[in-house]
Amino acid sequence: MNKAISFLASLIIGTGVLPVRTEAKPEAQRPNIVMFHCHDLGQFLHCYGVKTVQTPHFDKFAEQGVRFARSFCTQPGCSPSRASLFTGRYPHSNGVMGLTHANFAWELRPDEKHLAQFLKEAGYATVAVGVTHETHSPAKRWGYDKHIPKAKAVEGTTAALEELKQLAAAKRPFYLYAGFIEPHRLRYPEGSGPMSGLVGFPGPYVQLDDSLGVDVPGYLRDTPGTREELAGLQGLVKHVDEQFGRWTQAIRELGLENNTLVIATTDHGIAMPRAKCSLYEPGLQIALLLRHAGRKGWHGGVVRNEMVSNIDMLPTILELAGVSVPANVQGRSFAPLLDGRAYKPNSAIFGELTYHGYYDPQRSIRTETHKLIANFSTAPAFQDSSQQWRPKSDPKVPENPATAFHPHLELYDLVKDPWEQVDLAKKPECAAIRNELARRLYKHMVETDDPLLRGAVTSPQHETTLKMLQGEPLPK
Repeated sequence: MNKAISFLASLIIGTGVLPVRTEAKPEAQRPNIVMFHCHDLGQFLHCYGVKTVQTPHFDKFAEQGVRFARSFCTQPGCSPSRASLFTGRYPHSNGVMGLTHANFAWELRPDEKHLAQFLKEAGYATVAVGVTHETHSPAKRWGYDKHIPKAKAVEGTTAALEELKQLAAAKRPFYLYAGFIEPHRLRYPEGSGPMSGLVGFPGPYVQLDDSLGVDVPGYLRDTPGTREELAGLQGLVKHVDEQFGRWTQAIRELGLENNTLVIATTDHGIAMPRAKCSLYEPGLQIALLLRHAGRKGWHGGVVRNEMVSNIDMLPTILELAGVSVPANVQGRSFAPLLDGRAYKPNSAIFGELTYHGYYDPQRSIRTETHKLIANFSTAPAFQDSSQQWRPKSDPKVPENPATAFHPHLELYDLVKDPWEQVDLAKKPECAAIRNELARRLYKHMVETDDPLLRGAVTSPQHETTLKMLQGEPLPK
């Protein structure tokens, strides 16, 4: 190749517009992909150290597979996190900077490519069951041959396992995704008692579970309300675990274990104060369990302590499927890590929040020892994820959430202060680490073309309302 053509090729690839072309593996060599995904789970599992929650099926799966002890999401909100999982790109890059449903109306950019599209183009059968909350467009638009909109864990699992039988019989590589609403807070029907019409734990069809007690995490106040809610959450997680047990049993009985990558994960942290909707550790930490019984290093009760982000999942899956990874994918495959090949661990994890219930622009960088959070508005100290006018649970910090608002920067020593209770940003002795993390975070924003560099981000609601003032009809 002459120098001019070589330069042009490198320039095109560097823009992230075109993928690096490689031949897909023969179908017989490509694993099936099964993903079990649920709302608001965080790392609220016994195998992640929550001793009072009963999750025997997840725990057994971890004992037989791989557990990532330090796995994180890009944004502690449902739609943006899922959008990152399925595109390998940050929310501010793929366009989903807030919720996709109702008037929130965020959507993947037209030129974004979904995991299901990659796999479908590579010859996979693709089926989705339940929640596809990364988009409000039809599932077929994003590469699914079929979508069954059953979002509750029991009915969704029943439908998914019927699909699994059909996919297994077809002798073609397949991708089966299922997203379930639980353990998200659930709405109680009108006339159902004290919680009538409200949203909370454990919901109308699940019983709370405090049979092993309640372990109150260090960022929450140990109050009767907190214990009540955690017991309800434990009941919901136990309910989800029972359904996951049905999945693992079916995969085993169908003889799929040796050639199937099974993934169990979630979108972000649990729906408690200073967890979901916040860039603190309980908001960004997520469970990530996987098993590929036919591939060395991908099973056997392995625990990996390297930091990974959910944007790393798409390139990992594509590598296993023999599909080329586009240059604009921002995640990094961790397949080499599990395979025992050369792998450089992530030195930092970047988090963000732009919109959830309201505009609350934040960006963060987490290293092995510290976290810096940059707040771009004077919004309240954290967004309340309880969906109740009077929350039952309270954080330890801030002491009075009603009067606490964001500082410019927050800095936490994660070694000495893992619950992020003491902000060190204004401490003179911490200026060096604060400035270094600020430099690295700003560099990340520039390299990923973060829209916050150009000012406030406008929401879809803003755009729609402006059009309505100019005579457009109300949206349906």
